[in-house]
Amino acid sequence: QVQLVESGGGLVQPGGSLRLSCATSRSISSFRYMGWFRQAPGQQRELVAGIDSVGLRNYADSVKGRFTISRDNAKNTMYLQMNSLKPEDTAVYYCHGRSALGMYWGLGTQVTVSS
Repeated sequence: QVQLVESGGGLVQPGGSLRLSCATSRSISSFRYMGWFRQAPGQQRELVAGIDSVGLRNYADSVKGRFTISRDNAKNTMYLQMNSLKPEDTAVYYCHGRSALGMYWGLGTQVTVSS
């Protein structure tokens, strides 16, 4: 059974930074695509950033220039570096992975941006 485990969420002031991590239970190179999604209360889950197996990245317009997605194949971990955080970035952030065998989700980590 494939597991994705997020960590690194928390409470941060506006303008601050956080780095989220997503550890996978199997080789991260087996995932064709991995991404970070978020869901705020009362809103639909949305894509924040994604990265494919060759390193191509895509970002939501709302986070371009502030967030950076990366993956470390040796550590089987994906990251989301979040800078210049805004209150509207407050949400539960989910790790997502897609392989030839299926799609997988983590349980999420809460990010709260507030003064």
